[in-house]
Amino acid sequence: MRIVFMGTPGFAVPVLKLLVLNDYQIAAVYTQPDKPAGRGCNMSFSPVKQSALSLGLKIVQPDSLKKEETLDELAVLKPDVVVVAAFGQILTKSVLDLPKYGCINIHPSLLPKYRGAVPVAASILNGDSFAGVSIMLMDKGLDTGPILAQAQIPVLDYDNTGILTDKLSLVGAFVLLEILSDWSKGRITPRPQDNAAASYFSTVNRDSGEIDWSQTAEIIWRKLRAYYPWPGCFTHWQGKNIKIIEALPQPAVKGIVSGQVAVLPDGSAGVGTGNGILKIVKLQMEGKKPMSSIEFLRGQRQFAGSVLPS
Repeated sequence: MRIVFMGTPGFAVPVLKLLVLNDYQIAAVYTQPDKPAGRGCNMSFSPVKQSALSLGLKIVQPDSLKKEETLDELAVLKPDVVVVAAFGQILTKSVLDLPKYGCINIHPSLLPKYRGAVPVAASILNGDSFAGVSIMLMDKGLDTGPILAQAQIPVLDYDNTGILTDKLSLVGAFVLLEILSDWSKGRITPRPQDNAAASYFSTVNRDSGEIDWSQTAEIIWRKLRAYYPWPGCFTHWQGKNIKIIEALPQPAVKGIVSGQVAVLPDGSAGVGTGNGILKIVKLQMEGKKPMSSIEFLRGQRQFAGSVLPS
């Protein structure tokens, strides 16, 4: 089976590596074009490109799959199937119709739940007990194609979007390997999604992580985990941003109002919320290194008793 693989971030890397390790023929790896990064604006390779280079695979980096020459180049490769994992570009109908066994997408949610770009963060934000992956036959809609297979794993208290994405990447890779041969042999019947049960999650930007202390400690705690590593959650104090890196919800303490900073019995900082206390384990003040809240309070004594804006 000749496979064209399309992916860009770290989520896609285990899928590519497992396909190679299991002797699937990778005709080419498609990934997003290189982008400038850092102060020097040096060109940065995507995780998938780095992996493909180490594996000695052919790499294609089109700026768009809509161009006729790009489609012609893909047709020359004669893929039996296109495997997609967070590629970052929309596949046109011409691309979807090209391979014999279609285009298969690995999506990190239990579709039709959380269609769209940030399903892992959505699972954590909503307090789901389980998250999962769906292996889907792609159609022209946004994550609307029929399901070939699904698998789920529990969401643990220490899971953030980075950790949970890594877990789901491995789960998706192994599920794909389990079904790929059966799919090509006609042993799997695609299951249409229930569009009436579909949910979507809006995109995340840098401002999404601003903390509203009037929310409950539980909700803010989920938000911290959902928006780690990007964009991170932050609050304001003395005209500077403070990034809250790690925290835990605690029962309410009488007399502490929403946004008020208190010193907890173990010496760490706790912030009042709409319901409960958020114990700050680790934070980072603008222009400083990350540190425990205990260390921060030692150096910034006026932080205790201050009220953070909601």
